[in-house]
Order: sequence, then C-alpha cells, then structure tokens
Amino acid sequence: MHLPSTLSSAKVALLTTLVDALQPIPGVVAVVLGGSYARGIAHADSDLDVGLYYHEAAPFSIDAVRAVARSIAIGDGELVVTGFYEWGAWVNGGAWIATRAGKVDFLYRNLDQVERTIAEAHQGIVHHDYPQQPAYGFYSVIYLAETEVCVPLFDPQGVLAALKADVAVYPARLRERVVNDALWSAEFTLTHARAFAAAGDLYNTAGCLTRAAAALTQALFALNQRYFMSDKRAVAIIETLPLHPPSYGARLEAIFGALGATPTTLNHCVDECAMLWRAVVDLTRGDYQPKFLLKSVGGV
Repeated sequence: MHLPSTLSSAKVALLTTLVDALQPIPGVVAVVLGGSYARGIAHADSDLDVGLYYHEAAPFSIDAVRAVARSIAIGDGELVVTGFYEWGAWVNGGAWIATRAGKVDFLYRNLDQVERTIAEAHQGIVHHDYPQQPAYGFYSVIYLAETEVCVPLFDPQGVLAALKADVAVYPARLRERVVNDALWSAEFTLTHARAFAAAGDLYNTAGCLTRAAAALTQALFALNQRYFMSDKRAVAIIETLPLHPPSYGARLEAIFGALGATPTTLNHCVDECAMLWRAVVDLTRGDYQPKFLLKSVGGV
C-alpha cells in the first residue's frame, strides 16, 4: 500500500488491520482510502474514509462487514452499519465507527454503477439527485472525483487502476454538458428570483439565490476540467482554479449576508448574483449564449 505521508502511525496501523480483515470477505472486490486523506487536505482529526467496492450481482455480506466494524470499535462509541442503499441511490450505504485512532467511515460502492456513471459521463450524461444529501444534493460526477483521487489499498483484479485510467482526462462532452446545463439553470432561476424579490418574498428569493450559486459552482468546476467532489470546501477550491470570477467566494458571502427582507435589499442581491453569473458566462468565451431576460446583465 502506498499511503499518504500525512497519516499518523496509529491510522496506518488501523488501515492495515482493516485491509487484512476486509479482503478475505467474499464479494469485496477492492478497498480504497478516500476522503480528505486521498485529496491531500486532511488534518490531524480528519476521519478515515474507506471505500468498499463490490459487484451488484455478488455483493459482500453486511454481517461480515459489521463484524469487522465491531472489531475496531471502542466502548460505547458511535457504531452504525447499514445495508446496501440505505443512504440513498448514490451515497449507497456504509458505516460510522469510533476507534482508538479516530473516526472511520465505510462507504459502499457498486462497481457496476460506478462504471456506468463513468461511461455516461464520457457521453455527456450527468445525474443530480437533489434530495440525496445536503446542501445541494448528489452529483454523479462525484463518482469520477472519488475514482480519480482514491488510494487503492486492495485491488487484486486491477479494477480501480482501469477506472482511474478512464477518468484521467476530464471528458470534453461532460464539460460541455455541465457548463451549459448549470448556466442555463442559474439564468432561469434568477429570472424567477427577480419576481420573488420584487414581492419581498425572502423565502423564495433566498432559495433561488442558493440554487443559482450551486449551479455556478458546478459550472466553474467543469470549466476548469476539475471533478466536483463535495460542497464542503468547494468555494475555497474554486478560488485556487485558473478560471473563476475575482473574489468569487467573497461575492457570494456578500450576497447572502445582505439579503434582508425588503424588495430593495432582495433586488440588490439578485442583481449582484446576476452579475456573478455574467462573469462566469464570460469565462466560457462565447460557448454559452444567454437565453432569457438576463441578456441585459453586464451591458450585453
């Protein structure tokens, strides 16, 4: 195993124990390290995120995984082990375990579903399951992000190596689809936001603005050919990418911090968000053409 140097000796020992315990379980095709350690952004208290891959026709035994989880759990600490897809159609399922080396999370991954999602992404097909998880749902591109960064701990058939090759280059059709769909969604949403703002409707104006901001974030990841992984730290990551509006995060914070509850303040925030949308549109260099009332934004 080639483990990140940021892992403590206790966590390295725990991962070794886990791999030794998980690999003999029938149906466990691969085990990987994911999350913040795989992404290189972990801190001392970061959880260990361990992915367990299986084929949908021959899944592993949940009871066997539960036994492994119990073997590393401590005291009366948190121990949750789910069945398949108890956490939804994309997050699937897994475990939360308190151990002496810190918190460990298992995540189940259906290899067939991952392979289908990657193949679809190359065709420009993406999925967004909004109810799946806070704050803005689950985007199917997350499977590609996980595949790109994960550290294989047990992969005797080389399935992860093959999948990593499939996501090594950001698919051009995926970039086109995500950028266009996200900017269209933001534009359409902001046209509705104007009406809500004029009526002093804080609930619906705020909803539109957060929806538009989430769409702009997706567009910026795709424009930079960077797989989106999570809403956590997403805005901070955008600030490090080559293509982004200046002060993107600060501008979003200013918008949400100034909402108020009057038509005047709400309209101001919609205008500011529309200007931010216009700035992202400009980054497409003409690949996206405005379609609605926002054609007037930014002097166009």
